[in-house]
Amino acid sequence: MSQSIISYIISFTNLPESGVKNTLQLLEEDCTVPFISRYRKERTGNLDEVQIGDIVKYKELFEAMEKRKATILKALEEQDVLTPELQNSIEKAADLTTLEDLYLPYKKKRKTKAEAARKAGLEPLAKIIMSQNASDLESIAFKYTKGDISSAEDALEGARHIIAEWINERTDIRNQIRHQLERFALISSKVIKAKAEEDDAQKFRDYFEWEESLSRIPSHRLLAILRAEHEGFIRLKIDIDEERALSKIESRIIRSNNACSEQIELAIKDAYKRLLLPSLSNEALQNAKEKADTSAISVFAKNLKQLLLGSPLGEKRILAIDPGFRTGCKVVCLDAQGTLKHNETIYPHAPKNDTTGAIKKISSLAEAYQIEAIAIGNGTASRETEALIRRIHFKNDIQVFVVNEAGASIYSASKIAREEFPNYDVTVRGSVSIGRRLQDPLAELVKIDPKSIGVGQYQHDVDQTKLKNELDTVVESCVNAVGVNINTASKSLLSYVSGIGPKLAENIVTYREEHGKFLSRTDIKKVPRLGDKAFEQGAAFLRIKDAKNPMDDSAVHPESYSIVKQIAKDEGKTVAQLIGNSELLRKIDLNNYCTDTVGLPTLKDIVKELEKPGLDIREQAKVFTFNQNIKTINDLQEGQLLPGIVNNVTNFGAFVDIGIKESGLIHISNLSDGFVSDVNEHISLHQQVIVKVLEVDINRKRIQLKLHK
Repeated sequence: MSQSIISYIISFTNLPESGVKNTLQLLEEDCTVPFISRYRKERTGNLDEVQIGDIVKYKELFEAMEKRKATILKALEEQDVLTPELQNSIEKAADLTTLEDLYLPYKKKRKTKAEAARKAGLEPLAKIIMSQNASDLESIAFKYTKGDISSAEDALEGARHIIAEWINERTDIRNQIRHQLERFALISSKVIKAKAEEDDAQKFRDYFEWEESLSRIPSHRLLAILRAEHEGFIRLKIDIDEERALSKIESRIIRSNNACSEQIELAIKDAYKRLLLPSLSNEALQNAKEKADTSAISVFAKNLKQLLLGSPLGEKRILAIDPGFRTGCKVVCLDAQGTLKHNETIYPHAPKNDTTGAIKKISSLAEAYQIEAIAIGNGTASRETEALIRRIHFKNDIQVFVVNEAGASIYSASKIAREEFPNYDVTVRGSVSIGRRLQDPLAELVKIDPKSIGVGQYQHDVDQTKLKNELDTVVESCVNAVGVNINTASKSLLSYVSGIGPKLAENIVTYREEHGKFLSRTDIKKVPRLGDKAFEQGAAFLRIKDAKNPMDDSAVHPESYSIVKQIAKDEGKTVAQLIGNSELLRKIDLNNYCTDTVGLPTLKDIVKELEKPGLDIREQAKVFTFNQNIKTINDLQEGQLLPGIVNNVTNFGAFVDIGIKESGLIHISNLSDGFVSDVNEHISLHQQVIVKVLEVDINRKRIQLKLHK
């Protein structure tokens, strides 16, 4: 491992050198981020998951840059232009922008004006002009007339094209223009008149005539403007003060006041307008887009984490309903493990209006399957279905929940759903998904592409590779933070466990089907192709309920079982007697159990886990009821206080479900009476809140809300 990669990572993260070095070694040993952050704290210096994730990110950036350097050096060697000085500059380049600037003069170019001028033999003339001490320049230029170059002016024009290319390739000049773009660039947009009246264009009406500082434009607005441009409704322009830019370039080049300087001035203007500004303004826009992507992806990741770690109801018998009007409400009954026991369709709403029949059917199903809770999807006809359910007098106490069904239709048509329910159609699968989400949101939502869950902003406009990587990281983090019951988990859930992946997840499920439940963590080693490394990485995140060894249902790693046994022995207890005995555990002097590889961070984690083994970090699901008097947007009045559930969080505010078709927006300025810099510091996804209605625009279906403290 080179010192250069360690120094590179430290320059961005400011993390201790030993922690970075040891983390890189662990990554080279095929250790995962969840495993390293949880079970190798002594080696990393107690770095957390985010810090280790940053090390991974900058490691990948460094490796990509080193790969690009190697490609460029090889190309320069093949051109026979690689000097020791140039090689040294390339090897020392700290970022891709600097690297590409160094390579720019040597890149194979398509046919350019400068290349044509060189072929016409005008490069010596360009050098004479750049010397800035020639007299009678026109006579000198006339000597270069031949072929297509029929006049001195033609020769001077060709020489200017060559000079313009030289100016464009100067790193100092490019950086000067970059600096101005970073500080002073304006982004402006104008509508394409032929498209202005189209229906789809109206959502971008605010940007038909727009101008703003590129460095200050909020991420959501930039992404909206870029989408409008992509869909052909507006034209974008990035600009800076031309006079200032030209003056800065001239001050770096011109040192005379003669015919040569006049030609150089013309070349500078040409270089700026034709080469520098188009290239570097695109670069500036791309940089702004990358920042906007990062911001949007961060919002999506935070929302996804909150959604995945949503409150589970647990192993309860569920009656789940996917509501609908004309096509009816799809009803399924699930046992406590989420197994489908019954399905049918009821038609309580228009046009059939079989309310009586629907009530009887729900009542009988609730009794027959000993239902403990009812889950209602929050889509079409949700409020009407909830009102119907609340009219029913059940024999037992049954809780009623409205469940966010975003992405359920994606799941129901997926390969995973077809494998789980080959004999049922998409409507039944969708209802099952709604019910299982109530039991355990994490276990069900991992089956759906995170992008389809719809808890972000402009997720289809951002870099899709970065989005997927970030969201996969979030899912992996959540799954391993909660832990997985290996005897009930689906392939989808198991595939996110540290060290497992899709193939081993499939092998685990196959082994379970063929041999029955796993009785101990040791049994996991019997799974085909699950070797020592996969066991080391994943065993502690896989739980065995009701195992003979109680530690098999905890986050204590098998490699630390001997420590727990020694502590129990020293205290004159069995391991089972030690577990849950907080008073005794807190008295233990952990320093007595420190070794070269196991220190206090790990020992404290072990004691914490022994106090409450397998404790679910998520809160339990709570019943929520909307204001039953508010059925449509027409029922809203300014000043009303209403209960709601946050169903999306963005950089500019949060959207709240208040029980009607349209969600209301709490703009960032209405989250608090003071200044708000981060929406997530004030509100979170699925949070139950009280909001005040500020404004209702019935025509545009927009509701403005304020968070009521």
